[in-house]
Amino acid sequence: MKRRLFCLFLYLMISSSCVTAETLTFGIVPQQSAKKLAKLWTPISRYLSEKTGVTVLFSTAQDIPTFEKRLLAGEYDIAYMNPYHYTVFHQKPGYEAIAKQQGREIKGIVVVPKESDITSLDQLSGAILAFPSLAAFAASVLPRAKMAKEGIDITPKYVSSHDSVYLTVSKGLFIAGGGVMRTFNNTAPAVREKLRVLWSTPGYTPHAIAVHPRVNADLRQRIQQALINMDQDPEGKALLNTIRFKGLERAENKDWDDVRDLNIKLLEHLL
Repeated sequence: MKRRLFCLFLYLMISSSCVTAETLTFGIVPQQSAKKLAKLWTPISRYLSEKTGVTVLFSTAQDIPTFEKRLLAGEYDIAYMNPYHYTVFHQKPGYEAIAKQQGREIKGIVVVPKESDITSLDQLSGAILAFPSLAAFAASVLPRAKMAKEGIDITPKYVSSHDSVYLTVSKGLFIAGGGVMRTFNNTAPAVREKLRVLWSTPGYTPHAIAVHPRVNADLRQRIQQALINMDQDPEGKALLNTIRFKGLERAENKDWDDVRDLNIKLLEHLL
């Protein structure tokens, strides 16, 4: 009897291990609402499941600080993260970049209401501005650094997502806020039409798609190949269009050296 129970226990342990190995979580940085991200990225996760032979499940977080904590804890097997996040979480727990948006750089923007009479950043001095989070690279870190360098004293208010920035600025709750061109173009037309771009940053290497070190080399290669082949497949190309990507290209760690050169220390305490 004891032997049969032990064998049953061993079988369940092995079965559980196999299920875990065949199911991967794909964490998406919460630049937009969870509902919108699920609509955009769940079909992409299903596509990767079909192409790699493992189950890939969409995941995100309620806000960017929570996403950062989950990255640090290694909760995502695959993650789409901002450039600064990649430089941090490559160090710990060791995420390794495999792909990035093809032929694009990320540019941060500062938006104002369309009818606003503000025409330059210095007119924002003394104001409270909306940003997605402290460490949102292009939408928060770069604009705030620019204004600090120019002596433009603003108070940041962190509102959890890019969409929240655009919505609150469009409603006049803030006179300006930070975002990026991709999410600005992806936000609801009724909101976008009430805004205009006041200023944009220089371009940097865009978001990384990276895998946790527990993902073995063979599976990592299959995921990478599926991603970079998407624009060669009608179904994959259609999915890329929904997130406004022309395509994905192979990436490696050194591609983010331009971000490292900025010597940003905001999340250094996590390491």
